[in-house]
Amino acid sequence: MAAAPFAAPLMALLAVLLDRLLGEPLRWHPLVGFGRLAQRIEASLYGASRLRGAIAVALLVGGPALAAFLAQRSLGSWAWLLDVALLYLAIGATSLDQHAAQVRRALDAGDLDAARRSVGRMVSRDTADMDEAAVARAALESVLENGCDAVFGALSWFLVAGAPGVVAYRLANTLDAMWGYKTDRYRYFGWAAARLDDLLNWIPARLTALTYALLGNARAAWRCWRSQAASWESPNAGPVMAAGAGALTVQLGGPAIYHGQWESRPPLGEGRPPQTADIARAMALVQRGVWLWLALAFMGGWALA
Repeated sequence: MAAAPFAAPLMALLAVLLDRLLGEPLRWHPLVGFGRLAQRIEASLYGASRLRGAIAVALLVGGPALAAFLAQRSLGSWAWLLDVALLYLAIGATSLDQHAAQVRRALDAGDLDAARRSVGRMVSRDTADMDEAAVARAALESVLENGCDAVFGALSWFLVAGAPGVVAYRLANTLDAMWGYKTDRYRYFGWAAARLDDLLNWIPARLTALTYALLGNARAAWRCWRSQAASWESPNAGPVMAAGAGALTVQLGGPAIYHGQWESRPPLGEGRPPQTADIARAMALVQRGVWLWLALAFMGGWALA
């Protein structure tokens, strides 16, 4: 039984290494299939109703999480394989790095059109008229925010609740990305998805912000987190992006076009405007954070052994 405290950290390490070695599956990714299922459920249940949206979320998140729990119990001593596989599929560190690298290479080559297309795969805002500075800013914001959503949030829920926890978290996060907009279509139907994601991300977001602060300019990160996070519309993206911008000592936020309309966003961070090289700095911050989390998880296991 001495190995039990180290089980979760070991499985997390294996999943991170698989993500590093294999990257995101190019075909048959479960999240792609889940997205298609969500579209079918939306077509069947859609209405300007919070209740209908809540039912859709319960089916799409609760069902798979329960299935993961039952599969764990049925596999017995082989359940660790399921845990590793599901965490590997939930973590998007390598995919995030690849998308960010595409933006960086296009900017370095002076190909602004390619950079706009590449960053358009990372963000939901309109990218057609972005200049180089706007592309770099959008890429940095995506790296910092998705560092929480696709990396640290998945790790934290896995370490707390195993496979069912990481499944529920990642699917709720995916539904928020699909439905969590205050547009005419999703203002009510997407309410449950957005609120569930806010709830599940509340602690991971603040742990992510703390991670960025510890591994970057700690004073600036804390100052920006404390003074700017509350002004951001999202209660979780605010701390993450403010602390991340401060840690990198760059300026983020500001106006951007979403769904054809300008949105006035408050400033984040301090220092100079972002540059192309800062995209790599942001990814390095996330990657260092992953190893810090794994080290702390093993230290926690050692303390419990």
